[in-house]
Amino acid sequence: LKCQLLPHASRLLQNFPNPFNPETWIPYQLADDAFVRINIYNVNGALVRAIQVGQQPAGYYVSKGEAIYWDGRNRAGEQVSSGIYFCHLQAGSSEGMIKLTINR
Repeated sequence: LKCQLLPHASRLLQNFPNPFNPETWIPYQLADDAFVRINIYNVNGALVRAIQVGQQPAGYYVSKGEAIYWDGRNRAGEQVSSGIYFCHLQAGSSEGMIKLTINR
């Protein structure tokens, strides 16, 4: 019987690498099963990219194979410019935000 410890709280973790060029992984953990989505915003608060992950079981999503992947592109498929962006995680009733830096 394999027993896996679950996180006590859902939270967004710092992306890696950061700064990045041209791609990054956004790790997170879930205390409960939840529908997960990420929104990326520029410094003016405009939505750059929305990534719907979908329903996920409680657990840790921290490796490249499990974390959310962002290719540094906007909704139109264009590479975003160098600068600061903000990543907002919505996972059920939990939320979190981190700062991302793109260095092209």
